[in-house]
Amino acid sequence: MNVTTDLDIWVLILGASPVVKGVMALLAVVSFMSWLFIFSKWFTIGRARRQTEHFEREFWGGNDLNLLYQGAVNNRHTIGSLERIFEAGFREFAKLRNQRGTDPSDMVDGARRAMRATYQREMDRLERRLAFLATTGSVSPYVGLFGTVWGIMHAFRGLANVQQATLAQVAPGIAEALVATALGLFAAIPAVVAYNRYSHDIDRISIRFESFMEEFSNILHRHAVK
Repeated sequence: MNVTTDLDIWVLILGASPVVKGVMALLAVVSFMSWLFIFSKWFTIGRARRQTEHFEREFWGGNDLNLLYQGAVNNRHTIGSLERIFEAGFREFAKLRNQRGTDPSDMVDGARRAMRATYQREMDRLERRLAFLATTGSVSPYVGLFGTVWGIMHAFRGLANVQQATLAQVAPGIAEALVATALGLFAAIPAVVAYNRYSHDIDRISIRFESFMEEFSNILHRHAVK
């Protein structure tokens, strides 16, 4: 028996028991999906940050609110999350302002509720698939460990009728079982790192949205009492 050849990674995977192969295949699929979501969220969060910064510069640059609103309406499918929040709030404010006898505080409250509803939708969109990364990071090591335990049991069962077991006989079975644990860690570690990083980035964006809503509500209040 050539121990070096038997310990080659591909030989170990092909020689594993059906259950361990199934675990490895599952972890490979999960890892591929995890990396797909990692890159997807990286582009999504980066675009959201750039769009937020661009709109904040326009908003605080002294542009007319009506012009900003009209621009948001005309480009509804390409604007960023913060601009959608602004559009929802200003649209509700303008609707209530056109109604006679509406109290200024009711105008602002209506605009705030509209912005809050849009804010929740935008945050749901930004946080989409983060739960998958969290689940991958927490569950994958245990799935890999299950494959390892099963593989070791399979290896020892194969030695049941052997009078004297040697390292050459035990090593390939143990090694192929440990590949499942390695694949579990390979799937889990990037998912955990990405989840923590993206959660932090989304929290920072969320704080910017909430700060904008409060400041914009104050601006609308001043317009309402004029």
